[in-house]
Amino acid sequence: MNAKMPHEQIVHIKLNDKQMQENLVNAMHTLQTNRFKVIDAKFNDWQGLRSKAKQAKNNALMSLKDRLLEFEKNATANGMIVHWADTKEDACEIIYQLMIEKNISKVLKGKSMASEEIGLNHYLESKGMKAIETDLGELILQLNDEAPVHIVVPAIHRNRYEIGKIFKEKLNSELESEPEKLNAIARKHLRDEFEGLKLGLSGVNFAMSKEGAFWLIENEGNGRMCTTAPDIHIALCGIEKVMETFEDAATMVSLLTPSATGQFIPTYNNIIAGPRKNGELDGPKEVHVVLFNNNRTNMLANEDYYEALRCIRCGACMNFCPVYDQIGGHTYQTTYPGPIGEVISPNIFGIDHTGDILTFCSLCGRCSEVCPVKIPLADLIRKLRRDKVGQGDNPPIGANLVHHNAMEAFAFAKFKSLATSGNLWRFSFSKAHYFNSLLHKFKDSLPVIKNWSAFKELPEIKKDLYKEVEKLQGVIYE
Repeated sequence: MNAKMPHEQIVHIKLNDKQMQENLVNAMHTLQTNRFKVIDAKFNDWQGLRSKAKQAKNNALMSLKDRLLEFEKNATANGMIVHWADTKEDACEIIYQLMIEKNISKVLKGKSMASEEIGLNHYLESKGMKAIETDLGELILQLNDEAPVHIVVPAIHRNRYEIGKIFKEKLNSELESEPEKLNAIARKHLRDEFEGLKLGLSGVNFAMSKEGAFWLIENEGNGRMCTTAPDIHIALCGIEKVMETFEDAATMVSLLTPSATGQFIPTYNNIIAGPRKNGELDGPKEVHVVLFNNNRTNMLANEDYYEALRCIRCGACMNFCPVYDQIGGHTYQTTYPGPIGEVISPNIFGIDHTGDILTFCSLCGRCSEVCPVKIPLADLIRKLRRDKVGQGDNPPIGANLVHHNAMEAFAFAKFKSLATSGNLWRFSFSKAHYFNSLLHKFKDSLPVIKNWSAFKELPEIKKDLYKEVEKLQGVIYE
């Protein structure tokens, strides 16, 4: 991963990237509209399905040890080879050693955010190996040396004209902008790579412990090539992806694709139940499953944040996030952007390394409303903000390395006293605008206020706000 840029700096860069914002806003609005349409047209009880999925996920998480051991037992009986990895380095090393053992120097990858999380491509490159992305979005990013900007549609910040220029520069193709022609360029390039393929890698959407199998969904067909064409298939699976039954996984898939892209069902459903059997004409001769932890057990043990492990990686929270579509995924400078990234990144990578992204939230609550498995994201972000300033009792990893500003703590303690006193709050709110001149004069010496006052001023309330609120229909003012 490249060195991180100061968050304030990258935010200003992205806020001035009008082309990126236009690309993102157009794409997000399309995804939002598609989601609304498919839910309205195809589902009789969407909320009931969400509740069912939440319960199924919670059941799996609360019995995770049993689920993992059951999956290992049944997957092994089905002919798979299961590997265990505690850290991201362990997971990378397992895959590297498999490549050494099989005398293979190139792996073709289906889309996998798990591989991004563990930094697999860079790890293999440092060892002299080659990892090639086959998902169209991931291919575009790999050619342009970029990280994914979104967990479902990784190159959504690029329009077709930009992609055409990337293909011309990196693949020596003709300059094209029509989607069909761009797809043809990518298809030809990847067909050359698939020829003679020996090792393919995929992620895992859901694993089923009772069946000892796992489920992959995709829209392009490249994932199916990576899992059936080579002699060896490696599946990289975070331990929280293991469910109990096929029916539980089917419930998740029913929610995932409408939430992610607005489709009723994915184009390809691939259920892998083992390597090629005697008499079968295709499929890999070996299937390896790498079950990796990477601080997920710490997260599961944390009563404040375990709910985020229900995430099914649909991306709906970022599709609806008013902050994400203005600053883009790269601004988060971590594998998982958007609201879900603000919760799981501090828990997986440490709040000392990723705590700055907690400011990328207005607490509007849209992410919590659209999450198909009912993760209370806005509430979890608020709790992480509490932990970042040292006020929580059960913070995530890295909290002991976070520097706490004494002046900031003092300022917020005083604000708390003000905000919890009705009389003081009403009086201060009515007189606040008188302090704008002083605010600007001394802003550089005031904690918190310095950054806030660069963009805002204290409001002047000319009417009796509370009298106006009382007039609103349906409001009960006490």
